[in-house]
Amino acid sequence: MFVLIAELPRVIKYATVNLECTVEGKKMVNDVLALVRSKYNILSVSQKAVADYVLSNADKVMISSLKDLAKACGVSEPTIIRFLNKLNYSSYQVFRVNIAQALSRGSNKNIYDEISPTDSVDNVKIKVIQKTVQSLQDSIYIIDSDQLAKLVNWILRAEKTFIIGVGASAEQAFDLHHKLQRLGLASYATNDSHMINIMCSNLNGKDLLVAFSHSGESREILDGLRFAQAQDCPVAVVTSFPNSSAAGLADCMLLSSSLETRYRSDSMTSRIIQLAIIDMVYVLLALKLGEQAQANINKTRLAVAINKT
Repeated sequence: MFVLIAELPRVIKYATVNLECTVEGKKMVNDVLALVRSKYNILSVSQKAVADYVLSNADKVMISSLKDLAKACGVSEPTIIRFLNKLNYSSYQVFRVNIAQALSRGSNKNIYDEISPTDSVDNVKIKVIQKTVQSLQDSIYIIDSDQLAKLVNWILRAEKTFIIGVGASAEQAFDLHHKLQRLGLASYATNDSHMINIMCSNLNGKDLLVAFSHSGESREILDGLRFAQAQDCPVAVVTSFPNSSAAGLADCMLLSSSLETRYRSDSMTSRIIQLAIIDMVYVLLALKLGEQAQANINKTRLAVAINKT
């Protein structure tokens, strides 16, 4: 163990230089702990046990052998390998080195303690804010820039953009609709199941459907996606689960996954990330539209001003 610790600085230096592009093809050194959190929702039950241990004991993982990690997690060594494969790692050594890199950057600041019944108001406040901030930081790794650019270009090209979301996801649908209207772009939004089916069945290849669904399994959303695709309308999905049914129907997909907690539904943090995605889309659209966007924003701002005292 002491030999391993002594060797870490040299190995870390090597890994930083030579392993920058080994995980998910990124051209930067990924924060492996952020990667674990962002992939949490697609892990099996036994793999989640590994993820939980890694996030809570990263300093121990850094100096643990594969056998020791499997024993500590209560799983088999093949389960550890499958866990690494889900993260697109082919080497446990590289994974362990990247853990050390993440710790050296202070990316695991002991914010993963669960909220407990004995927590004070201050502790709950701190833990909720810290977990939300961490999830937003993790979104840097899970939001695909190419897919984001595709969605922006599709909105600009579409004759009209139809936006759907039900339950808690309805808020995001109407928020995107509001922002597109401020930019002067034709958009419609609904959370009514009947209207979803009616409007999606009337879309065509010149339109665009954008669907928000945390789980990606809401029946109303899936029906809408299928109706739209039957009319050759491109569909974009914002969801937290890349293996969900909605994701499987998407022509463009943006992820908003987050780490599940006992007292706070992960969908709550997901909504915050989805609102951030909407802001990204809005800013990118405004930049592309240039002076036209500014003129439309000013015009709508004046229109709203008459409703204020």
